[in-house]
Amino acid sequence: MRNRSILTEAKQIQLASELIKLGARLQVLEINSDLSRERLVKLYKEIRGVSPPKGMLPYSEDWFMSWQPNMHSSLFINIYSYIITNADIRGIDALIKSYKLYLEHIKANQLQCVLSLTRAWTLVRFIESHVLCVTPCIKCNGKFLVHSLEIHSNHVCGLCNIPSRAGKTKKAIAMAAH
Repeated sequence: MRNRSILTEAKQIQLASELIKLGARLQVLEINSDLSRERLVKLYKEIRGVSPPKGMLPYSEDWFMSWQPNMHSSLFINIYSYIITNADIRGIDALIKSYKLYLEHIKANQLQCVLSLTRAWTLVRFIESHVLCVTPCIKCNGKFLVHSLEIHSNHVCGLCNIPSRAGKTKKAIAMAAH
């Protein structure tokens, strides 16, 4: 049995609790805390009232490229970049603060939340590993998410060139009818 500080463990529990409340999957909790899997499962059940979801994390970078996920992901990654650059916050703390600001923006503008905390965490990993990057739109100069290997010199964002089917899902149509 290793000798461990009660304060350190309390901080780890606080971090895991905050991540669980924001919707983090168990794999994200395991990577970002020093708590055992058993403790994390128990904490998850205590906070959410159910067992954590099973299965693999969403992995495909292509998910971030379709219209609505790209707009939300671009918003999030711009918030994240601003916090990293200007607030002297790094790592999981920057992710949490950025995600909370993203949620505040979504709520203030009465939008549907598209980006989960787990997808935001995955997005940051894709950016850090240069699978995805951010490039400016040639029309509005906003910064949007793109594949790193694409040619970005004449990028036009999804807001300046909205696809004809954007926002026309069955769910969106049903919500507009109410």
